[in-house]
Amino acid sequence: MIKNSFHLFQIGKELGLTKKEIKNLSLFGNTKHPFLYTIVMIVSIVAFGILIIFLGIQAFRKIYPSGTLYSTVKKEDFKRNKQI
Repeated sequence: MIKNSFHLFQIGKELGLTKKEIKNLSLFGNTKHPFLYTIVMIVSIVAFGILIIFLGIQAFRKIYPSGTLYSTVKKEDFKRNKQI
């Protein structure tokens, strides 16, 4: 993505465009409120990242350090003797 933006600036300079004209060709340059859309995009990326981190923590919480899952068997299950 960074290479593409540098390449875009290079092409713009070769065409004789100013920096302001080149920036208008960017992602939100042609919209009515580019600053607002940029902030919304940054906030959504941060929220998505926090969600991924939170889900990762929740997934690894039920695992012993050795990598095995917690057992669902309880002590009470062994106390009850089944009579046949």
